[in-house]
Amino acid sequence: MAFSSKLGSLLRLNGKIPATSMLSSIRCMSTSTKKLFIGGLSYGTDDQTLKEAFSGFGDVTEAKIIINRDTGRSRGFGFVNFADDESAGNALSAMDGQELNGRNIRVSYANERPSGGPRAYGGNGGFRGGDSFGRDAGY
Repeated sequence: MAFSSKLGSLLRLNGKIPATSMLSSIRCMSTSTKKLFIGGLSYGTDDQTLKEAFSGFGDVTEAKIIINRDTGRSRGFGFVNFADDESAGNALSAMDGQELNGRNIRVSYANERPSGGPRAYGGNGGFRGGDSFGRDAGY
């Protein structure tokens, strides 16, 4: 319901909003505005360092660096969750492009994963050369 009222208010502005602004607004409204994606992180950045870097903007409920499960090494990105939307917005504005542990980081609103997990859209993908029943086509 909130989404439709926000969309309606955007449309009532006599169409004076560029299409890219409208698309950005819709994208932000359809995602959680309390969760930020942080990219371009130094491999030495840990959860605590990430939390400390963002805690000046409000109550950080979680800061998580994403780790490669095979190597145990950071994948160079993470997520920061705030208690409220306003804190997340302030952090995004202030921290996007700033330096953290020697790297300029990218900050944006996090997009939720499609339901069904990583295999929701076919998982591994690729064509195996079989027919529709999974049998070898004999190529």
